[in-house]
Amino acid sequence: MKTTRVMLAAQGGPEVMELQEADLAAPGPGEVQIEQTAIGLNYMDIYQRSGAYKLALPSPLGLEAAGRVIAVGADVTGFALGDRVAYGPVLGAYAKHRNVPAARLVAIPDGISDEVAAAVLMKGTTVEYLLNRTHKLSKGEDVLFWAASGGVGQLAGQWGAHLGARMIGVTSGPENCKAILGLGYAEAIDRKSEDVAARVRELTGGKGVPVVYDSIGKASFDASIKSLSTYGLFVSYGATTGEAPPVPPSLLQHSGSLFFTRPTLADYIKQREDLVHAASEVFRLVQEGVLTVNINQRLPLADIVQAHHALEAGETTGSTVLIP
Repeated sequence: MKTTRVMLAAQGGPEVMELQEADLAAPGPGEVQIEQTAIGLNYMDIYQRSGAYKLALPSPLGLEAAGRVIAVGADVTGFALGDRVAYGPVLGAYAKHRNVPAARLVAIPDGISDEVAAAVLMKGTTVEYLLNRTHKLSKGEDVLFWAASGGVGQLAGQWGAHLGARMIGVTSGPENCKAILGLGYAEAIDRKSEDVAARVRELTGGKGVPVVYDSIGKASFDASIKSLSTYGLFVSYGATTGEAPPVPPSLLQHSGSLFFTRPTLADYIKQREDLVHAASEVFRLVQEGVLTVNINQRLPLADIVQAHHALEAGETTGSTVLIP
């Protein structure tokens, strides 16, 4: 069959992405073929497109989507024609139709739309491992979370508040500060007009926070270090402004016997049982109304260049969904 997909012949700016028509083979053993209805946009897509993360070229792009099963390969159990499914991260999501390993699929529960599933799966499972496994949040614990207005940040504020933590969000501008206070954050810090570390010390009576979740990288590194309490944990899970600088052991020593980690979603959901558990927790909290998924941008897949420009420039809030 024919499908439409985005391909890269080279890595670089958004203009390197090309929408192409291509032949799609029948699903192989262990694979399921999906007609996709909604595609999630993630900052990981920027890393892979730009060359920050190397890809074997030519390469497809995109990591998560939702849709319905239209063909099932040999040796597949648990999925049937017509099932609504979602996945992530599996490279090649920017497409109308595609084949996906069944082991990477999860069923979409009733009551959750395809768009919400595509918008929340990777971001939600990221929040699940960050707040439950990289560091298990405790009731009453102070938490600093950067990029609080983004898709991951909005979910983290709500999830952290649900766990009883005092969530302190960093964002930009008074409008975003006001918005995140309705999304679980007890405090909002405007990085454009406030000294983040000084404000954190003020909010915590000089102690600092026991954990910082930082997806910014280079631009936020110093403020994150200075915001941590003694024995604090620096969770660096992204680098939207470039890689954080090397972390000498002496810096951790002299800053309060700190801990530093650089986790990745791929490791935390490598085993199928971990993927299913994390996705089930995300979908459960959506169904229970604990998590509100704000899809603030919807664009056709044909506008993928525009979508990347907006995400990379920090012009988006919440989640962006691409419609193939």
